[in-house]
Amino acid sequence: MKDKTWIDWTVELQAIAQTGLHYSKDPYDIERFERIREISAEIISKQSELPIEIVKDLFCNEKGFQTPKLDTRAAIFMDNKILLVKENDTKTWSLPGGWVDINESIKSSTIKEVKEEAGLDVVPDRLIAIQDRNKHNKPQYAYGICKIFMICNVISGHFLPNLETSDSGYFSLNELPELSTEKNTYEQIKMCFTAYHDDSWVVKFD
Repeated sequence: MKDKTWIDWTVELQAIAQTGLHYSKDPYDIERFERIREISAEIISKQSELPIEIVKDLFCNEKGFQTPKLDTRAAIFMDNKILLVKENDTKTWSLPGGWVDINESIKSSTIKEVKEEAGLDVVPDRLIAIQDRNKHNKPQYAYGICKIFMICNVISGHFLPNLETSDSGYFSLNELPELSTEKNTYEQIKMCFTAYHDDSWVVKFD
């Protein structure tokens, strides 16, 4: 399909199947919902050319009522430049951050991710935005993600190469390196600059 309507269809099928599996008691209904989930994974695999095992791991690995995943990103500034880290796998650059883990809050996950990826101890200070990822980043994912951007202040620390990142640096808005656009776009980083300079910034949300 030329458009991305099939993604919306498969997301809805997966959500219906996951909810049905959570609430159903009848073994025949459970079997039907399991098949709906399999079909949704097969569609994603076919259209994306990803192996079915990977799709099932990413797309069909949760229980209960389906909700969006949370992704937090830290905006850290020094001398009117923003901190970016270079990812080992793509060699592109992003704001330090990642998934909000089980038993972690948005705040504690932000602190943890910055420490792991940038080697810095930080204090999250201000919320910039909460965005629906599929409205701002490409490619579109077959599951919902809420992206949370926060301004953070550095307490201490320094960068060391690690499993996720190979370098870090501060960049002005007009000298950004090649970005990992599936995680952060130019527009999102520009938004962080604007929020940093605006003491009366109003949180943006979709």
